[in-house]
Amino acid sequence: MNGKRLAEPRPGRAGKKGKKEVMAEFSAAVTEETLKKQVAEAWIRRTPFRHEAIVMDMDPFLHCVIPNFIPSQNFLEGLQKELLNLDFHEKYNDLYKFQQSGWKILFEDFRAWLSDTSKIDLESTIDMSCAKYEFSDALLCHDDELEGRRIAFILYLVPPWDRSLGGTLDLYNVDEHSQPKQIVKSLIPSWNTLVFFEVSPVSFHQVSEVLSEEKSRLSISGWFHGPSLTRPPNYFEPLIPRSPHIPQDHEMLYDWINPTYLDMDYQAQIQEEFEERSEILLKEFLKPEKFAAVCGALEKGDVKWSIRGPPNRRFYEKAEESMLPDTLKDCMELFRSEALFLLLSNFTGLKLHFLAPSEEDEMEDIKEGEAGSAAENIEEGTSHGSSEPENNHAAVSNSSQQSKSSVPTCQGELRCWKTGHYTLIHDNSKTEFALDLLLYCGCEGWEPEYGGFTSYIAKGEDEELLTVNPENNSLALVYRDRETLKFVKHINHRSLEQKKTFPNRTGFWDFSFVYYE
Repeated sequence: MNGKRLAEPRPGRAGKKGKKEVMAEFSAAVTEETLKKQVAEAWIRRTPFRHEAIVMDMDPFLHCVIPNFIPSQNFLEGLQKELLNLDFHEKYNDLYKFQQSGWKILFEDFRAWLSDTSKIDLESTIDMSCAKYEFSDALLCHDDELEGRRIAFILYLVPPWDRSLGGTLDLYNVDEHSQPKQIVKSLIPSWNTLVFFEVSPVSFHQVSEVLSEEKSRLSISGWFHGPSLTRPPNYFEPLIPRSPHIPQDHEMLYDWINPTYLDMDYQAQIQEEFEERSEILLKEFLKPEKFAAVCGALEKGDVKWSIRGPPNRRFYEKAEESMLPDTLKDCMELFRSEALFLLLSNFTGLKLHFLAPSEEDEMEDIKEGEAGSAAENIEEGTSHGSSEPENNHAAVSNSSQQSKSSVPTCQGELRCWKTGHYTLIHDNSKTEFALDLLLYCGCEGWEPEYGGFTSYIAKGEDEELLTVNPENNSLALVYRDRETLKFVKHINHRSLEQKKTFPNRTGFWDFSFVYYE
């Protein structure tokens, strides 16, 4: 969860008429000419600089810390009191409406100092907002880059604070592709301390989760604007390989899957519901003995896990498939098997196997007057994929290869989810027609407030279309189009409650597969 935030002040707004204005200035120490020149020189040369009034560091990117930023404690305490009395669910409260209207003048003066020091022609526009982070709130990895943003700043108005309370400003280094790699520095919030840094393609940072249930992390933050920096070309990750089904006898289904789901009449019911809603949850999907064997193999700890990043896109653990115990290998093979492709076709009406009804078959049925509403819905679901191919295995440039292009494929992984894990929607998030499959393990005692659920949203919108919560031995199927994005909600420290009831649990696992017609 992000901290509660008040945003978007309009510059130039004066204090309310008749209110006493309390003026403030920022630290006189940093305006002293000799020190100012030293800071400016360090900025230009990109060298670290340390003084009791200001500390500048270049690792992992240029950032500065000014303690005791505002000498007037009366001003600060009045400002803090007013901020804490605000409704932090409101979206558009003007920070310049406060009784402490000297606030505006203070930051205009600081902008002039910053412009002189950095030699950046900063504009008069200042974006400012107030954020209050409470228990389990966090702001995940991002770089702050938007058109015109040049300097980001945060002024902390926190009670006595230490690392154990969380809420640190974490700074990331980057890899050879200018993607965030790992946290290399954490700045602990401190009363009346201003932190500012240069916004750039590598200024990746986060606000770590607040761990205190008693204290709030209150801050004023924003950006000074100026001429935009040249941004390097977007980095596109290598595509995850997709593969067609692997030959496996249909007997595998009878070994693994709850017999209820193998009944053809019940499959027809499932398909009818899926075509109406584009999603379904199939509970107790695996046979109890098979599900117990899978969970036992996961709990035994013989799986080798590796972190999947980069953290501005995702942070979780993925199993090294080549080293999986036999039970888990077999389960992965189940989801890649020809028999399961056909079963998913029967569940969803999608063309995931050559034996599944094709569009041509449906058209023929319609001509003969034998098609029901389910067939029409299948046609609607499959026609999009063929008329607007994405740039993937199903999209080929030569029409003579049409038979190859229509071969259904999948990709999948076994994932481990623990406190702090998440996935994010990002600028290069690819959208295409696909069927998502999730099978959850180890979810005993898991609550939605812990996070870890998969959320689907419409592109460009914040409203959730669907939430899939982790549930033991439940198979979730979701069909998404090119206007639908998904992410896994950050797992917060509330999730540690699970250990009170299940001491050996530190999260959960899922088998995550995506199927393409």
